Amino acid sequence: MSPNILFTFISLVVGSFGIAFLVLYGLAQLAAHRERLDAITLASQDNDIVFLFDDEKLVNATPAAQSVLAAAADVGSDWSRLLSVMISKFPTLQHEISELADRGSMALESRDGNAVLKCEWRNGLARITLFDRETEQAHVDMDRHSLMAMEQELETLRATTQNVPFLVWREVENGTITWANTAYLTLADSLSETGENTSWPPAALFDTKLLAQAGPNEARRLSFKDRDGTPHWFDIYRFAIGNDALFAGSSADRTVKAEETLREFTQTLTKTFSHLTIGLAVFDRNRRLALFNPALTDLTALPAEFLITRPALTTFLDRLRDNQMMPEPKDYKSWRQEMTALENAAEDGTYEEVWTLPGGMTYRISGRPHPDGAIAFLFEDISAEMSLTRRFRAEIETGQAVLDTLSEAIAVFSSEGMLVMANSAYTNLWGLDQLEGIVETSITDATRIWHAKCAPSPLWGDIREFVTQTEERSDWIGQTRLWDGRRLNCRFVPLPSGQTLVGFTPEGRINTLRPTLRPQASTTHFAEM
Repeated sequence: MSPNILFTFISLVVGSFGIAFLVLYGLAQLAAHRERLDAITLASQDNDIVFLFDDEKLVNATPAAQSVLAAAADVGSDWSRLLSVMISKFPTLQHEISELADRGSMALESRDGNAVLKCEWRNGLARITLFDRETEQAHVDMDRHSLMAMEQELETLRATTQNVPFLVWREVENGTITWANTAYLTLADSLSETGENTSWPPAALFDTKLLAQAGPNEARRLSFKDRDGTPHWFDIYRFAIGNDALFAGSSADRTVKAEETLREFTQTLTKTFSHLTIGLAVFDRNRRLALFNPALTDLTALPAEFLITRPALTTFLDRLRDNQMMPEPKDYKSWRQEMTALENAAEDGTYEEVWTLPGGMTYRISGRPHPDGAIAFLFEDISAEMSLTRRFRAEIETGQAVLDTLSEAIAVFSSEGMLVMANSAYTNLWGLDQLEGIVETSITDATRIWHAKCAPSPLWGDIREFVTQTEERSDWIGQTRLWDGRRLNCRFVPLPSGQTLVGFTPEGRINTLRPTLRPQASTTHFAEM
């Protein structure tokens, strides 16, 4: 056989094998495709709720199954949407479905026992069928109006939960989230690393175990951190619904920020007040001690350990009374009434009282209102001031007593020309009462009194000028006559701080004064004899 014939023969054989392989491969692919089509095709007699999934993608579903999925939340993949509907009845579905490829098939019973979820692995697809035992056993009739009312109520509830600006979600006993509103899902999405829609169930933002003992109307403040590590605070409420729990949370970031600002402000005030020598005690609207400074412990002898416990105002006053740091009352009932009046006066900002304590100390107590119904009490030690006042008063009384022993009628005028002091001889000479002689009497008023009891004389005008004169002055004397005929010797002496002493000696009394002329006058004024 020639080489050409051999080559032609071999080519025909190889071509035949190639064509046969292609035909067989095409038939195999067509069979596989037809088998896949058969796998994803749901027979017309399948009236149950059936889903076919390729991984997390829905490839087919019966009309009833599509109605179920239509009510699911928009939370990412088709599988996540189905979980959002099924997980409340089948809490273990998410965990057990991951073993379906190895196990081949499984059946899950709902928590209430009224439904069964059958899962099968067919040709790489997950076939999930939902059987409702209640509908198999009984048929429930419902009129069109009742159905429309239920659908309308459902639509209203959905719109409400999806649009409220609060976090609302529901958990089963093991902590798995079975439902959440838009606000919660949006927040969970913002915290995901990819920034995409969170798969179902969404991530748990809070440790809800801390709310297990909280009452239905008792909020607990919980926090989570965002991607930047910034904490965000929420006031969370927990409501028991059967074995499940419904949670609602509102943002408390502004409240926390305000509380931190208030705390920092209080600390600043405390540092500022710590250097004051006046004791400060601020009671809040509930009349509990909210703020105090170290001076309060020094003045009241109350231990800091007691003040830190934030005692009530009545308890605080009781301890002051027990420590003899307030005036001893005659009886407890009247003391309680006084303390109530004290609180009311402090609210009006009118309370101010001086406490003389048994140990000889003297305190000035002031009450002032503060915002939001709070009141503040100031404790000021005025023992030194009172001692000095008493000493000054004793010196004044002694000086007055000394002046009253003199036979010369003496009056002292201030730099403004007001009478500040007079002795008994002065009030007797001019026929005045003791108080009338010194209360609100000017040099003009005094000279009118003098002029009325004396003969006319230019002396009184000179006296008025001398008393109100501001330049350097020298003492001088003068004479006039009383209406009873007695001669009246007068002397005028400048005193420190612009004050002036005026002395009168009627005729017949010893007068040792040495007459001198006024420095601003060329002659001394004498009254006509």
